Amino acid sequence: MAASSHRPTKAERTSAAREAARKLHAEQAAAAKRKSLWVKLGVVAAVLLVVALVVMIVVQQRAASVPDEGAIPAGGNEHGGIVLVSDGDGGVTVDSSLGGGTINVNDAGTAEEGAQPEPRGLEESADPSQMVIYVDVNCPHCATFEEQFSDQLKDWTANGDITLEYRNIAILDGNSATNYSSRGANALACVADQAPESYMDFASALFAQQPTGELTNDEMADLAAENGAEGLDGCTDSMQFRPFAKFAQEAAMADAVPGTPSVWLNGQVWNAESDPDFVAWVEGAIS
Repeated sequence: MAASSHRPTKAERTSAAREAARKLHAEQAAAAKRKSLWVKLGVVAAVLLVVALVVMIVVQQRAASVPDEGAIPAGGNEHGGIVLVSDGDGGVTVDSSLGGGTINVNDAGTAEEGAQPEPRGLEESADPSQMVIYVDVNCPHCATFEEQFSDQLKDWTANGDITLEYRNIAILDGNSATNYSSRGANALACVADQAPESYMDFASALFAQQPTGELTNDEMADLAAENGAEGLDGCTDSMQFRPFAKFAQEAAMADAVPGTPSVWLNGQVWNAESDPDFVAWVEGAIS
């Protein structure tokens, strides 16, 4: 007697198809989950790689050795300052009689315990009056000072009432992972050297950036270009004037400069407590 064959019913075929579809869906879901996991692991690995690269770059920047000797930018003097004067046409530029040559950090001297502030190169009877300002691009009080008085400083200088000397120091490098204070001082020296008429505009713009955080070298070059000093990428990304900035910092320490901003006019220091009206204090001295 022949064996009987069973042909699946329509219901059975439908049920089998559904089961196959369920298994396929389950397999696809599992595969997608595995793929998602690998994608996530890949993203994490990429992030970790980027972090590692950033850390490596930061370490390299912190460890980069600044030479003891280097160039003095146009307008720079032997005290680590950049001197601004009237251009004779209502504007301000660096003093073209200054700059060139080299400066050596070893000549800055060392601080003496208990020494009173006595910055080198101050004059009591300069004509026009000599103003010397110590600033740090990463200093919030310096940013406020620049915001309040930059235009007035420019007017006094353009009118020939004062020579304006900025000593850009790096007192806050210890608070920066990238030596921003020193890099900013280098960028300012680059502008003084290559676009002297743009110095004050760039300085004002750079200090205005302080509340938003540190800039990269390329961002400082872009900011310089926006303020009339183009083509500085190579300079801001180099150590061309880092020895000059390092000298300014070491000299400020040796001269017991108390902090930033610190202002001297005709050899006298501005005391914000006894003379809270800075403009009146300056006007009284230059008149």
